[in-house]
Amino acid sequence: VVNGFVKLAEDLGVKILTSQNVEKIVVDSDKVKGVISNNHFVKADIVISGADYHHTETLLDENYRMYSEKYWEKKTFAPSALLFYVGFNKKIKNVAHHTLFFDTSFDVHAQDIYDNPKWPKEPLFYASFSSKTDASFAPKSKEAATFLIPLAPGLTDDLKVREAYFLKIMERLENLTGQDLKDQVLFKESYCVNDFVNDYNSFKGNAYGLANTLFQTAFLRPKIKSKKVKNLFFTGQLTVPGPGVPPAIISGKIVSDMVINNSK
Repeated sequence: VVNGFVKLAEDLGVKILTSQNVEKIVVDSDKVKGVISNNHFVKADIVISGADYHHTETLLDENYRMYSEKYWEKKTFAPSALLFYVGFNKKIKNVAHHTLFFDTSFDVHAQDIYDNPKWPKEPLFYASFSSKTDASFAPKSKEAATFLIPLAPGLTDDLKVREAYFLKIMERLENLTGQDLKDQVLFKESYCVNDFVNDYNSFKGNAYGLANTLFQTAFLRPKIKSKKVKNLFFTGQLTVPGPGVPPAIISGKIVSDMVINNSK
């Protein structure tokens, strides 16, 4: 999907700059003048941010921000996640490409995410064994896997905790599928709260934006168009219509229509 958008943009004459760290959105008299990226000022008539909404507003002077830190702290966020990308030195038995491990209490895990945020004692988890349906994902007689544990955003994240949870889900996987696996790990890489913050400036390391609660739906979500800066727009999972790849893409279409109408 991303490569398709890149090709379309380039075919239309769009110049794409990567490895850019935007440090500030420059505003003068309630209007964006451009951005400072990699210590270089880039002039712009319109700025559209697909980055984390909270992070984008921190790039503005405080008087141009629509939402305070108190606003964001009060919001209910969807989970973060602890992910493991694993290569096994054998084919895994008794699993499908997509496998959900709901062998512990869903209610208790949900409480550990939303009601009393903490690392779950007995987490549910999802596993993807892509090489089950696409042999190119792993060498012959080996298996590629991704494991995902939903977590409360904002948890203290360190490598020692990650490793404890990897061993926990490996033991569950071994017991449920009847095979030894811990000694068959060829490769393992983890990704968690700190990585979501460092790589995506994600608020509290959330992975999926705002939770889809009644009072965080539709017009009650953060606005697509800034009310304080005339030519600043937002897109992505924290604004309308919501989280997920299709809604985030739809938000881009909504923004494009607004920009065109705003330019007439």
